[in-house]
Amino acid sequence: MRGIVLAGGAGTRLDPMTRVASKQLQPVYDKPMIYYPLATLMEAGISEILIISTPTDTPRFEELLGDGSPWGLSIEYAVQERPGGIAQAFLVGESFVGDEPVALILGDNIFYGALGLAEIVGAFTEGAMVFGYPVSDPLRYGVVELAADGKVLSLEEKPERPKSNLAVPGFYLYDGRVVQMTKGLRPSARGELEITDLNRAYMEEGSLRAVRLGRGIAWLDSGTHDSLLEAANFIATIEHRQGLKIACLEEIALQQGLVTPEEMETTLAAMPNSTYRDYVAGVLEEHQSAQ
Repeated sequence: MRGIVLAGGAGTRLDPMTRVASKQLQPVYDKPMIYYPLATLMEAGISEILIISTPTDTPRFEELLGDGSPWGLSIEYAVQERPGGIAQAFLVGESFVGDEPVALILGDNIFYGALGLAEIVGAFTEGAMVFGYPVSDPLRYGVVELAADGKVLSLEEKPERPKSNLAVPGFYLYDGRVVQMTKGLRPSARGELEITDLNRAYMEEGSLRAVRLGRGIAWLDSGTHDSLLEAANFIATIEHRQGLKIACLEEIALQQGLVTPEEMETTLAAMPNSTYRDYVAGVLEEHQSAQ
């Protein structure tokens, strides 16, 4: 399966922070925001990744991440000329997706906990899949209603009377038909290709399923000043308490065998002195000691 990180948009809700760089380049505690969705894809076993961003910000992502080789990834880039809806990502990335299954994650979504994504992605074969996350205020979100077997009964966007308390996070799985399914969508009243409409198209043919995310899993949407601060505080609290970093791409790459210890040493040698580098050096030393 391939993966797409949609890191576009104007980011106006974070103005003036985003006048110089997109929100996905803003820090969430000690790492750029985009590290977190990249880590989610890596933990799902996905190493071929397309990053979609604006004409202005795409070169900045390329400067930050390059081709992904320090983490054993293959990263490509595509430009979304103007915001046209989340589902537009599949048209912008049509040549990357081809007819392969693909995961789409929004660049401001952060997940923490034992999601079991490697198993879920490994077992995914056809149709589409969304996730349901319990929230106390479902009026603010897209809401999914599930049958006992995980089949989706309904999808509603910010409903006045929610049929469940399960919000739909910005992480989705689709089969190889997704580009053609997207081409069959009509723009919404605001002129965009809506991800909810794409999911409904799969639902109407009976091939949309959902996985409920349970206790011990955190989903953070860092698209506002308050939620960005909350996300940073959450990450800082966990890292300070455990002494382990969340979304350290070097650590994930080494754990999953995407890079060798020797390749990690090369990466480490090119990193400037920082507490982040110290952590990566400790990870490498511990790994080598365990061999």
